[in-house]
Amino acid sequence: MSAVDYPDLDGLPPELREAIRQRGSLNVLRMVAHSPNLLPAFLHFGDDVLRRNSLPADLRELAIVRVGHRYGAGYEHHHHERLAARVGVDRAALDAARTGDTAGLPDDRASVLRWTDALLDHHRLDDRQVGEALDLLSENQLADLVLTVGFYQLVCGFLSTFGVTTEGETPPF
Repeated sequence: MSAVDYPDLDGLPPELREAIRQRGSLNVLRMVAHSPNLLPAFLHFGDDVLRRNSLPADLRELAIVRVGHRYGAGYEHHHHERLAARVGVDRAALDAARTGDTAGLPDDRASVLRWTDALLDHHRLDDRQVGEALDLLSENQLADLVLTVGFYQLVCGFLSTFGVTTEGETPPF
């Protein structure tokens, strides 16, 4: 059970209720409905991080799963490990996202996990890391990685604060 009850979605404007319903009524979205003024921007940015991201889907999902594990947000890594598997992330890479041990991973996956950790630990990449990243990623992809990690830090902090679980949820994926 969550630390804070889910709001009554019937109290939301119809367009917000429908937006949540269209996304599978995920518990995180239902809980974000406590902030109806910010909910539209949250939904829009979350959709864009997943659908308009220039990172290859496997690298995006690895970064998200790593953030979920580092934050101890079971809800997050539960959902995104499933998405990661759908886009071709194997068990070894998911284990690395869980533990941080990147030995044996292809360079792109190991690097994304290391850069995710650097962003989480230091809130930035240093000049050397930016140079390494730009040897592997485009500027657009690097920007999208930083924004993805930042967005999911927000999501994981929210999940943890409000005690959001997968209980009673039937995700659309």
